[in-house]
Amino acid sequence: MNKDPYGQLASSLYASMNKQTRQAMGGVGAVLGTITSTGLKLDDFKHELQDYMVAELPGMLSLPRYTAKGTVTLGGQQQDMTFEAEENEVEDTLLELGKGLKPGDRVLAVRVNSGNDVVVVCKVVSSGG
Repeated sequence: MNKDPYGQLASSLYASMNKQTRQAMGGVGAVLGTITSTGLKLDDFKHELQDYMVAELPGMLSLPRYTAKGTVTLGGQQQDMTFEAEENEVEDTLLELGKGLKPGDRVLAVRVNSGNDVVVVCKVVSSGG
């Protein structure tokens, strides 16, 4: 019984393209990881990475109007105080995520440059805190 040669060719091309696509996409995407004392350990990769990047977020910080009430001690006497801050915007701020990460922190990392580099995007916590 003869098989259709064109069908065999199409099937072979389809299988080859699927394999190439899986290989290309295997090294990209977001993954959870853990900051260690010497680097970053990704959940889906057995080796620790010492060479990784951490996102920084430049921009303008908008602060809402805020009121704080409390008791302070002045000259040995306790007094009730109220502190009020007006709405404000601070230009040229920079959130440096890397300076706030500690060993044991869980993070969300993204592979970039065809999976050759990893960027830590944020710290993640459980919904309970």
